Amino acid sequence: MQTNENNWLNIADIMSALMMVFMFIAVAFLYQLLNEKEVYKVELNKALHVEFDKDLKKWQAVITDDNIIRFNSPFQSGSDEIPISYGEILSDFFPRYIKLLSSNEFKNEIAEIRVEGHTSYGWGDLKDEKSIYLNNMDLSQKRASNVLAYCYGLEDNFIKSNWHWLQKKLRANGMSYSNILYKTKAKKQQDANRSRRVEFKVAVKEQFSG
Repeated sequence: MQTNENNWLNIADIMSALMMVFMFIAVAFLYQLLNEKEVYKVELNKALHVEFDKDLKKWQAVITDDNIIRFNSPFQSGSDEIPISYGEILSDFFPRYIKLLSSNEFKNEIAEIRVEGHTSYGWGDLKDEKSIYLNNMDLSQKRASNVLAYCYGLEDNFIKSNWHWLQKKLRANGMSYSNILYKTKAKKQQDANRSRRVEFKVAVKEQFSG
């Protein structure tokens, strides 16, 4: 009887040890995954700044730490029509952006390239929250889709040669006023003009390694 008890104890000890080993392996893998993502994020940020820093001021654009390229207020209030001036910016920006992202250094880890349309809060004299949200959702989606269509239709040889890759990666998302910008860090008063914006962002693959 004592021998059987000792055997069960030994097996339990072995199982506990194996569980600890597997836990350490999982933690090590997660740490490596997070570290690789952080390195990728930093390197992409550097590359975006090298490529676009000289143009940001005239484009009224910024590059965030999360590698979002934000174009402030390219649309008139309530409109989804791309202004001529913003079309000229996209014609310069987008081929260079795709050329950078489709380079061997970055392309294999990209899940999506997102064009996001954002609006400010409000809709004329409307007071109904649901209607305000849905109207802005429709407007922001049209803005994002129009920007995507404009970029996708550019008469650029590099864009044309990467159409198939872009079909798999490029998406247009309307965000309504879900992420408005504020005039101060206290977030008490929205900056309506800056909130009406277009953002380009990269979503990396969940399975970063392998």
